[in-house]
Amino acid sequence: MKTTTMACAIALGLAMTVAASGTLYAADQPQTAPPATAPAAAATAAPKLHVALRELWQGHIQHTRAYAMAVRAGNATAAKKAADDVVANAKQIADAVGRFYGADAGAAMLKLLAGHWGGVKAMTDADHAGDKAASAKAMQDLTANADAIAKFLSGANPNLPEAAVRGLVMTHVGHHSAQIGEIMKGDMQAEATTWKAMQAHMNTFADALADGIAKQFPAKAT
Repeated sequence: MKTTTMACAIALGLAMTVAASGTLYAADQPQTAPPATAPAAAATAAPKLHVALRELWQGHIQHTRAYAMAVRAGNATAAKKAADDVVANAKQIADAVGRFYGADAGAAMLKLLAGHWGGVKAMTDADHAGDKAASAKAMQDLTANADAIAKFLSGANPNLPEAAVRGLVMTHVGHHSAQIGEIMKGDMQAEATTWKAMQAHMNTFADALADGIAKQFPAKAT
């Protein structure tokens, strides 16, 4: 059974992100989502870093959405391009991490992002095929991957509490799960609502990382 309900419960339970001061504050409100390239709502120490990370994470969900849409349409060429774009975007995110934490950390981040994409791709393919067991396995893999991402980021940056990061990643996983199901059912009205929430949450996630990095590396971040 898909665990979308569990992920949504986590999303509702999570009401925090890392603010410019490095503390936690109320989570994003999807219905009033800012555009991806807008500065963070709160004043930040590194506005360019915020914009850059927002664009990178918005790219992630744009490409994964494109993959799901292509799979639903049976367009293998478009699906391959979207998958390639997801990988290229993951390398950009990993490179951004590497600039602050070193090449080894960048490589570790890329491996974690590959695991995330592997789970999202598997879930997409399974939902399209109507394979509930494979979809459930993909959710299990994504949950384990969320644990690993949270452990990695919190270990690298004391301003990113592991539980908070895990909550942010699991909310993101829940959005993937909901969106994939809606696309495969052809319920684009529901998907439009999920998409807005997903975009808003990616800004929240990107801002959390940017704030944590800016506090840890004030000179480099600016």
